[in-house]
Amino acid sequence: MLFYSLRMSKRFHHKDTDHHGTLHPHGILGDSRMREIKVTRKVLDVNDAMAARNRQLFTEKKVFVLNVMSSPGSGKTTTLEKTIERMPPDLSVAVIVGDICSTRDADRLAVTGVPVIQVNTDEFGGDCHLAAHVVEKAAADLDLDAIDLLIVENVGNLVCPAEFDIGEDTRVVILSVTEGEDKPIKYPLMFRVCDAALLNKIDLLPHLDFDRQLAVDNILQIHPGIPVFEISAKTQIGFEPWIHWLEQGVRRKLGA
Repeated sequence: MLFYSLRMSKRFHHKDTDHHGTLHPHGILGDSRMREIKVTRKVLDVNDAMAARNRQLFTEKKVFVLNVMSSPGSGKTTTLEKTIERMPPDLSVAVIVGDICSTRDADRLAVTGVPVIQVNTDEFGGDCHLAAHVVEKAAADLDLDAIDLLIVENVGNLVCPAEFDIGEDTRVVILSVTEGEDKPIKYPLMFRVCDAALLNKIDLLPHLDFDRQLAVDNILQIHPGIPVFEISAKTQIGFEPWIHWLEQGVRRKLGA
């Protein structure tokens, strides 16, 4: 397993910007003499250009890239552990793990035997997402010619990761039954930009006051037609349709 913390130069002092990169001159909010300058669009434009470069590289190498997103505690890492274990043996897998700090998730995934790159964002402000340039740098430490499926476990967050293209082929969101049926309604962009949704921890349904059908209906209200796979990462209930769907995507790119 490879591990590194990425550093990035900052054009503005941390105290002068908010969480989304909006510059507040002199760090003073609410001062009528100050002018607020929006830089979010420029950040996203630069990211999109880098994502296009990533996508071209992954296409040339025929690497299928899966961007997995969720809130913290959804069972994302356990789902990926089981997914990797159940992938056909002729398909090679690697993982990029994004976290603000610690290597706990990467350590767990490394036990599966696949190459794992850990990216921590704490040294440049604790970004709540992985951006395209981060994925580009992490992928440079992988032998892409030997990889069929690259899984990116994004930082746990239902907001920021949805806004940043990283050059992936497919985006998947994981929602657990312990989070509440209203998450798709409260965080619509995440569910709108994803190509599939996993409803995880269904083994806990007998013990929870959770409306399974309402959760699925809310997902489909935001993104009509999106495949929703109801699974339990712990017991692997429902994994067959999910693995089949993912394998089809990988093999389509290999055959392109």
